[in-house]
Amino acid sequence: MQFRYLGNSGFKISEITYGNWLTHGSQVENDTAAACVRAALDSGISTFDTADVYANTMAETVLGEALAGERRASLEIFTKVFGPTGPKGHNDVGLSRKHIFESIDGSLSRLQTDYVDLYQAHRYDHETPLEETMQAFADVVRAGKALYIGVSEWTADQLRAGHALAKELNIQLISNQPEYSALWRVIEAEVVPTSKELGISQVVWSPVAQGVLSGKYRPGAPLPEGSRATDEKGGAGAVKRWLTDDVLTRVQELTPIAQELDLTPAQLSVAWVLQNDNVATAIIGASRPEQVVENVKASGVTIPSELLARIDEVLGDVVERDPSHTHERSPKTREA
Repeated sequence: MQFRYLGNSGFKISEITYGNWLTHGSQVENDTAAACVRAALDSGISTFDTADVYANTMAETVLGEALAGERRASLEIFTKVFGPTGPKGHNDVGLSRKHIFESIDGSLSRLQTDYVDLYQAHRYDHETPLEETMQAFADVVRAGKALYIGVSEWTADQLRAGHALAKELNIQLISNQPEYSALWRVIEAEVVPTSKELGISQVVWSPVAQGVLSGKYRPGAPLPEGSRATDEKGGAGAVKRWLTDDVLTRVQELTPIAQELDLTPAQLSVAWVLQNDNVATAIIGASRPEQVVENVKASGVTIPSELLARIDEVLGDVVERDPSHTHERSPKTREA
């Protein structure tokens, strides 16, 4: 396992992160979830990402139990705040001072830890003054409940504004967590250049494009039984956008490129995002321990420039690059 610095800091994380969105507390049994975490630890992963909203707090609980007994200083634990939790009352969502303070205490209790290494704003909150949000994050850091602050799916302008306030408050905003894959490159035009300027790294999710880049979905063929595309509670809606014959045909053409590097298509897709020097880590999820073991093999891989060019040529115009999609990720109004 290789390690990278997160943002402009001295904080190192594993370049493969284990994340439990859509799995722990919902899609897989707790024993399987624990086995996946053990496989991650045994494979050299030290960084774990979750959120209070995943499975309405259950994902944090399952992760906390799975990591119990591990040496805390050897782990990097990330969680997030924004989405609705609990009974979804009028203050159970967003980035208000009240919700942040109540959420961090709930997360620490469920994760069975005194602090998280990275506390992330899961989305941008258009209904709370940014000054209020950043002051609350600063107070969480000063209370020793989080070491660093990050965000998720923020635009370049939002990153710039948040970073400026963090600097005034003497705290470190060091990461952004966007979706990023060979098929979804919307951060490249604006978010990545701004992040490099500010000393912010990307902690990217869905590097395998919800499993599409693994090659398991074939043009004209039935959806594989038990796959995410057949599970309405497990992300089927997110997968559907890629299930066109044009996309799936092009993805099949990536297999020979992966074979040249002695990789599976899934490993190639994880390695691909890690070629971007602004990416600190790629988050992988798993419903089986062997998936973790396989995807970890993407760590330390260098893809030659000629193969990167071939990947671009194969995927062509099915790649989504429009930076406006990042603006669409943060709801303009809260759920409660």
